[in-house]
Amino acid sequence: MCVCVCFCSATMSDRFACFYCRDDLNGKKYVQSDARPVCVRCFDKFCANTCNECRRPIGTDSKELHHRGRYWHGDCFRCAKCFKNLAKESFSLKDERILCEKCSSREDAPRCHACYRPILTGSEHVEYKGDVFHDECFTCYQCHKPIGSQSFITKNENVYCTSCHQRKFAKHCRGCEKVITAGGVTYQEQPWHSECFVCLVCKKSLAGSRFTSNDEKLYCVDCYKTDVAKKCNGCRNPITGFGKGTSVVNYEGGTWHDYCFTCKKCCTNLAEKRFISNGGDVYCTDCSKKL
Repeated sequence: MCVCVCFCSATMSDRFACFYCRDDLNGKKYVQSDARPVCVRCFDKFCANTCNECRRPIGTDSKELHHRGRYWHGDCFRCAKCFKNLAKESFSLKDERILCEKCSSREDAPRCHACYRPILTGSEHVEYKGDVFHDECFTCYQCHKPIGSQSFITKNENVYCTSCHQRKFAKHCRGCEKVITAGGVTYQEQPWHSECFVCLVCKKSLAGSRFTSNDEKLYCVDCYKTDVAKKCNGCRNPITGFGKGTSVVNYEGGTWHDYCFTCKKCCTNLAEKRFISNGGDVYCTDCSKKL
């Protein structure tokens, strides 16, 4: 429909009337609608387009905008999301909705896997396992700080910064209680740094060597013999539990290698036999009868 608002200047002798109400249009404003003169009142009533937004007629006193067969008052042509007036702005049509450029880009933008807000073009973001995150939303599960460009470790589908993962999951040395990042030694189901797994006395590394423990302290064989081990009441040598002297006999506060626990007279081994004690010495039953 072609609409043109005009003002009639015909002489009084000419008959120039509205197409609908037949009122004389001489000296009056009128609208040329589809090549027919229509007074302003009839145009608003019969010819005006209906605003797609407010559903009211778009009269001759209003600015009319149209797009793809739809019409709006100038003040009603707004973004469907942010309501910004688009009369002089660029816009796009999405699912029959008019959107400004900013809202349109938000509609098409991928959604953050954490906050579900759109990730706009050019903004910092992280892609991980097919999901996308705002840079500030990709955070450590423990301390909640953004990972950023730091390295991270996953555990049970959760993301941890290296520091938090070490504090929460890494093994801690039984000796220094610091984190074991690589290697290490396990003794009695306890982890150690290789450099911490040493003899208490001489500080010699015990990894790959023979050693023993006493009161939860570690000793190499030599230091255990000289500094810790009890002396055999028989041979006066240290009782280490190594080699031949793996078994000991304890009796009345004394300690013997099992092979040193013998009869004072006949030297019969008494480790698994009956014996008699006399004057701090032990005798087999036969020799005790001869005392």
